[in-house]
Amino acid sequence: MSATSPSFTASIGSVDAQHVEDALSLIAPKWTTWSAQTLAQQDSPMRVRDVAARLPFVSEQLVGKRLAQMHVDGLVTRVSDRHGAPYQLSAFGESLSRVHHTLSDWSHANLSLGGRVAGAERVEDAVRRLHLRDSTAVIQVLDAGGPMRFVHIAEEADRDNGWIRQRLNRLQADGLVARTGPRHGDPYVLTDAGRALGPVYAAVEHWSAPFATRHRPAPPPPVAAATRTHASVPLGSDTIRAAAALRRSAAAPSALFSHAPQPQPRVSTAVTTQSTPSRGR
Repeated sequence: MSATSPSFTASIGSVDAQHVEDALSLIAPKWTTWSAQTLAQQDSPMRVRDVAARLPFVSEQLVGKRLAQMHVDGLVTRVSDRHGAPYQLSAFGESLSRVHHTLSDWSHANLSLGGRVAGAERVEDAVRRLHLRDSTAVIQVLDAGGPMRFVHIAEEADRDNGWIRQRLNRLQADGLVARTGPRHGDPYVLTDAGRALGPVYAAVEHWSAPFATRHRPAPPPPVAAATRTHASVPLGSDTIRAAAALRRSAAAPSALFSHAPQPQPRVSTAVTTQSTPSRGR
């Protein structure tokens, strides 16, 4: 861990899985980390065109959309309500640098991305592997009781078998879980990268706790017993999850921010026990 990073020692199982995923969904969209770190480097309000000029590999239109969503999510503020007014990091956005450091440290220690990779790109790659719905819950189940067959993981996570198989395939492709043998029903275990996620989850939860507390909505009215089913219970209903859903429907320190991104290699096959399955939600 870098000297400027705080120490987070919470275990994987001690965090709120949905809270962590909701928080990660705020910083998961591509170029969010690059935009945040550009504003952090400048340390003064910047217009969209000025941010885009620092990111020549991203179109100005996309930078504008990303900053607008970051404004909705509370990561940036505007100096006025005028059209084209400059953006600057909010206090919430400024505190994100700690999460960036922790994600970068975890990536350096556990992932082989190959070649020189900019810190911001490394962070975005890490978040891409971690933010998907129920990924944290699956990792928590395996951390507590692995090796486990997928049907037992689904039972422990209280999720549909097919959904958990899909999520396990993605986690295996991303190097966070591995199957213990070649047969279809062989148990799954966490890889070293998966077992090292405790500090990452703790940092994300610690970072987002004040925002989640301020924006937590009133609890929904009770659902009539006759209409409540496992499939109909929402997996997330707080403000952070709503912001992430809206984003999907519509579509920091200089040491982390070094150079333009390069194509990402796939996770080394040495991370997993068997052949890597195809990616997919």
